[in-house]
Amino acid sequence: MLKRRLAEILSKALDNRLSGDEIAQLLEVPPDERLGDFAFPCFSLAKQLRRNPKDIALELASAVSAYPEIGKAAAVAGYLNIFVNPSWLCETVLNDALDNAFGRGQMNEATVVEYCSPNTNKPLHLGHLRNMAVGESVSRILEFLGNQVHRTCVFNDRGVHICKSMIAYQEFGNDRSPEEDGVKSDHFVGKFYVLFAKQTESDDAYEKKAQDMLETWESGDEQTLALWRKMNGWALAGFRDTFKLFGIEFEKEFCESDIYKSGKEIILNGLSRGLFVRRDDGAVIADLGKYSLDEKVLLRANGTSVYIVQDIYLADLKSSIYSPNRSIYVVGNEQEYHFNALKAVLDILGTTRATEIHHLSYGMVELPEGRMKSREGTVVDADELIMETALLAEEEIKSRYELPTEETKARALKIALAAIKYQLLRIETSKNMMFNPKEAIRFEGDTGPYLLYSYARASSILRKADSAISTHAWDINLHEARLLKKISRFPETVASAGSRLVPSLVASYTFELCQVFNQFFHECPVIRSNLAAQRLSLVQAFREVAGHCLDLLGIEKIEEM
Repeated sequence: MLKRRLAEILSKALDNRLSGDEIAQLLEVPPDERLGDFAFPCFSLAKQLRRNPKDIALELASAVSAYPEIGKAAAVAGYLNIFVNPSWLCETVLNDALDNAFGRGQMNEATVVEYCSPNTNKPLHLGHLRNMAVGESVSRILEFLGNQVHRTCVFNDRGVHICKSMIAYQEFGNDRSPEEDGVKSDHFVGKFYVLFAKQTESDDAYEKKAQDMLETWESGDEQTLALWRKMNGWALAGFRDTFKLFGIEFEKEFCESDIYKSGKEIILNGLSRGLFVRRDDGAVIADLGKYSLDEKVLLRANGTSVYIVQDIYLADLKSSIYSPNRSIYVVGNEQEYHFNALKAVLDILGTTRATEIHHLSYGMVELPEGRMKSREGTVVDADELIMETALLAEEEIKSRYELPTEETKARALKIALAAIKYQLLRIETSKNMMFNPKEAIRFEGDTGPYLLYSYARASSILRKADSAISTHAWDINLHEARLLKKISRFPETVASAGSRLVPSLVASYTFELCQVFNQFFHECPVIRSNLAAQRLSLVQAFREVAGHCLDLLGIEKIEEM
């Protein structure tokens, strides 16, 4: 908002030699606020205007000084440093920030976001939580900017990995159920996947058993299918409980078992058209040499399909259901080749789906103890992590407040989820990250609980106030100006996060916003001030914007800490 207006003023001063969009890209925030609120480098104009950057900056300073938005404009070493007029800042930012439309966009594009997509042979783990946090936050940001977002999930419920859990249960499960063992249903299934891995350490035949079972499953053997349906049902029921706990809901859930045959038909049709090749061993491959990729096996020698085959059909299916402008896949960075190959195969098939596909790649999550390994049973289960973090939050709450037990537990769960989500989102999506629950749950510093505490503090101030707010401009001080300027940058932050699909931009902004608010709170009396009405409007503006930020991060707000 603020940057956009300054860009328009500068564009006019330059006789539209640069557009507002071009200038907005060049405007910088100086490292020292004493230099200005914004700085415009004039060096890029020197060649075009055939003038010294210092002279350009001097001329611009004179041209823009008369605008009511500008408090002061100064030319410094080829830069135009701009200080925003505090009165204009008050009148504009406060009114805009108190409007629910503040920062919202009107992009109006259809976007499919596929995320989580777990295998039904083990419970959700910490890596899935990062996937879900990113997928949900990106979905919310895109919706806030006006897009029509369709959240989807694919359950990978067939394949050799699924058969491994089935074989272990067949041999060691004794027909027991999760209820009989008192274990959450997806955790019950997962323990057999770990058991299978342990068996393979002493018996190589187990791997072949899994391959054989997959062929039996694909042939439609009823006994195998009955076992698959039972264990699959356990896994899915457990997943959905975790989804609900984490606060996500999918518009459409796809199952690989429902779509893999249609994908196989597409490959066989492409083989008949000469688009793919059958190797001497019987496998069907795609030659991706012209895409600078290796050949890709699509159908194994035994006729079973590999994972990419269902994605080929699913791309068509999602396109026919939603007609998206973009189809986003939130999947770990180890699958970058997969999505490059998927787009290449779709291009070979002559569809336009490849242009819709965007792989939102995220880095792996590690623990202080090292990497997680599903087959060795060293993963951090999502449910256990949430509950353990809630216990840490409960201890922190008890050390600060005296609350009824039920209220303590309910508040602790919200704080734990905020801690986990924020910790998973604050690191740039593409980077690997270390997750430390004890660090995440701290009430001070760059954490989710700190954001909740700041929001609750603003809510508390407004509850205690006995006067109405006023957006009438006043002679604001340094701390009030800092808060107003930080609030004004919310729209550009969300727009950037949406265009780049980077929720960490919102996370970083929210932390900085809360820091500035708390500095303002400590330095500027609100209720006991003769500027109470005006400062209350500033508190309300912060609360509104901080609330939007928490929503965009998928964090449930708390009115009292």
